[in-house]
Amino acid sequence: MTLLAMTPVQDMHKPYPRRWSALVVLCLSLLIVVMANTSLLVAAPSMTLDLSLTSSDLQWVIDGYTVPYASLMLLCGVIGDRYSRRGALILGLIIFVAGSVAGALTDATLGVILARIVMGVAAAIVMPATLSLLVATFPKRERATAVTVWAATSGLAIAAGPLLAGWLLESFTWHSTFLINVPIALAAIVGAVVLVPPSRAVAPGAIDWIGGLLSVLAVSTIVYAIIEGMHFGWTVGPLYFALVGLLSVLGFVGWELRHPNPLLDVRMFSSRILSGATLAVLIFFLVTFGAIYFVAQYLQFALGYGPVSTGIHLLPLAGAVFVGSGITMWLTPKLGPRITVTAGMVVGTLSVVSLIGIDATATYSDFLPVLTLLGLAIGLSVSPCTDSIMGEFPDSKLGVGGGLNDTALELGGSLGIAVLGSVLAASYRQGIEGFLQTFPGKQPNGQYTGQAAEGLAASQDSLAGAVIVSDVIRDQNAFLSGFADNLEANAVAAFGDAVVHTSVVAAVVFGVGTVVVALLIPSKNASEVTSSEKIAFEPIVPFVAPPTKDPAADREVAELEQLLERPSAKPQKSGARHALRTAEATPAAVRTVAEPALVDAELERPSIYQLASKVYELDASVARQATVDSKSGDRVTIHQLALSNLARTRRVEAEEALDAALELSDLPVAPAPEPTEPTLPLQTFYQRASKQHANCTAFKERSSSMWAMPL
Repeated sequence: MTLLAMTPVQDMHKPYPRRWSALVVLCLSLLIVVMANTSLLVAAPSMTLDLSLTSSDLQWVIDGYTVPYASLMLLCGVIGDRYSRRGALILGLIIFVAGSVAGALTDATLGVILARIVMGVAAAIVMPATLSLLVATFPKRERATAVTVWAATSGLAIAAGPLLAGWLLESFTWHSTFLINVPIALAAIVGAVVLVPPSRAVAPGAIDWIGGLLSVLAVSTIVYAIIEGMHFGWTVGPLYFALVGLLSVLGFVGWELRHPNPLLDVRMFSSRILSGATLAVLIFFLVTFGAIYFVAQYLQFALGYGPVSTGIHLLPLAGAVFVGSGITMWLTPKLGPRITVTAGMVVGTLSVVSLIGIDATATYSDFLPVLTLLGLAIGLSVSPCTDSIMGEFPDSKLGVGGGLNDTALELGGSLGIAVLGSVLAASYRQGIEGFLQTFPGKQPNGQYTGQAAEGLAASQDSLAGAVIVSDVIRDQNAFLSGFADNLEANAVAAFGDAVVHTSVVAAVVFGVGTVVVALLIPSKNASEVTSSEKIAFEPIVPFVAPPTKDPAADREVAELEQLLERPSAKPQKSGARHALRTAEATPAAVRTVAEPALVDAELERPSIYQLASKVYELDASVARQATVDSKSGDRVTIHQLALSNLARTRRVEAEEALDAALELSDLPVAPAPEPTEPTLPLQTFYQRASKQHANCTAFKERSSSMWAMPL
């Protein structure tokens, strides 16, 4: 085994031995992508004060990462399939490091936004590459476990991001939060070179660039329109982008239906398992990200937890994700994805419903069940959905499957923060509006001074703004400390009421989505279960050939069964080869008796034209098998795989024999040697070549791993 992983996955004859170490690298790559979003939850207040960010500026800091991240993942997944999945992972990590360093070194609002855009592009390259490499590297019987670990890592990142960012903010400025990702990314780059094997699709075809551009345009304009419209009102700008996004979606669907090699074959959504799993991921992260968004704000501003304390109090969420992942890994093979996914969404709905009881007197103990149930729901639902989505795509389209899964995840998270965040903000403003009528700082003409107007706008915008304004008032004017206390108390009460209203909306969305997903995802039965589930969860049984009446198939099955019984012994024919071996073993004294057999053996040797005909026949057989494989996607039986492998092996042997015969036909005829008394049995050139070929073939078969079935 070499130090660097250089053998491509498609060239391996058995499962990659260091695949679990490679999984650690893939999970580290996923970790930094998710932490780049969650760490901003605790870094945003410090960044807002230092850079004097307006509400629009802060929104662009968030969206600068979200919009390219969500819109580019599908196209980047296809590019990784076409050229190199590991290369895409390494390139994305390098760009991510560059963006993180740039964000840490800048002190300008525009610089932070541009750095976040670069990081979003890098995340769009990294995210689908991690999932496609995972599926390509692991055999199908281990794939469900690996996907479960991958999904649980996202739950860990939700809590690790605020925790690490808060720990840094205790001693450093917000610039340090960008540097969290740098050492992890550098370690992942080294690990990718050493541990992650190269992988790419076999014969992927040309990339559908027009479909890719339409997908980028559709997702980016829709995400931007929803975020801007929800936060700043549905003015002409958001409506225009929404219209462009709708037209782009229609254009994408029409183009993909007509393209011979589509970026994403939209016909695949006729599969209930694919449609249901994709919808479940989208709805799940819509509600989950929205809930975590306002829970983190309540912990930090209403309960007064510091950045580190906020991260620590979010850790039960990560722990519950791992527990839920362990349960679903055991439960899904027994009950099927419909039961586990639906159960997870029901638990998630209950966690959101429990937020309806939150008020101004709520403490952390009121949020602990919410975080625990929410983490448990993530663990129960996400990994079965991801495994189901990836199981619907063939090996040549793993990047597409990963891009679809990640796009649904990020699109859901973006919509959750935008939609539920706007509902939260609107409800909060309505609740605090009455108290803010008494805000001090009015001039004789009834207008507020500049500083008072800024404080009023910040207090009306969010709970964080109201808490910051109240602290500023206490520091600058001791006579207004009573008003500052009342401002903070009323802001917390208004935010609690807003959490209740938002939780009702989230619970309705989650509940309706649960019913729809439960109806879409089929129950586990023999006709609807995916091939990845079959191989990952069902025990390996002895090979039994299916009954058939096709004589050619019967002959192939008989030969296959014979090889299975004696894998190291090649079936021998009773004609020429037997005569040659008999002649080789014949003593010199009786060689003259065996010479007619040698002549017969030479005459029975196939001609060049016969070998060429055999090669053509085997090529046609392999082509027919490939056609069957492409029509059935990755739903192939062990019988089909074995026959296909046997046909390819025979074709290679026939081609080698053809090449040898062609070379021999070009050799000059040697003059007849003078008769001498040989000490050993006389062998012709053909005999020696045949013996050498038989020895090589026997060695290959004895060392071959084809019967280990490396799926």
